[in-house]
Amino acid sequence: MLATARLRLRPRGVEDAEALFPSLSDADLMTWWSHAPHVHVTQTRAGFARSDPDWRCWAITLAEDDRAIGYVAVGEKRQRNVSEIGYLLARPHWGRGIAEEAIGAVIDHLFRAEGQRRVFADTDPDNVYSRRLLGRLGFRLEGVLRAEWETHIGIRDTALYGLLKEDWTCRPRPA
Repeated sequence: MLATARLRLRPRGVEDAEALFPSLSDADLMTWWSHAPHVHVTQTRAGFARSDPDWRCWAITLAEDDRAIGYVAVGEKRQRNVSEIGYLLARPHWGRGIAEEAIGAVIDHLFRAEGQRRVFADTDPDNVYSRRLLGRLGFRLEGVLRAEWETHIGIRDTALYGLLKEDWTCRPRPA
């Protein structure tokens, strides 16, 4: 488990499907995802039940409540020292710094505890909010892959963002 002053990050499980289904079924929230919104909670349960040894996923909860309000997923890439990161946060919790705090805690763990050298994320170039969040966390735009994804909204480009350990560990921390 990872924790901050106001958040807890614990392993996400099948039991979190009901709490996260409203977000995964929200057509606006899912616009930029590679898959269409979920139609029924059984899709969410099935997705959460699948295990992939190369991916870990932490449920984001408030410190005083164990109900999942989002998650941060990390996929191990390239000899276990480079990771891809993804995230989702329920709409009622937007605009309060929760995503930045949760993702920051996971990134800190990857660099400091696990010795990762690089974390990257890919997002749709039109996903302005995700791109701003990555920028606030110190990620740098490294390139755009044209026509990279075939999604529920058509063929889409992807914007690749990267963060190196030295960029993270040397950045100023809030007081």
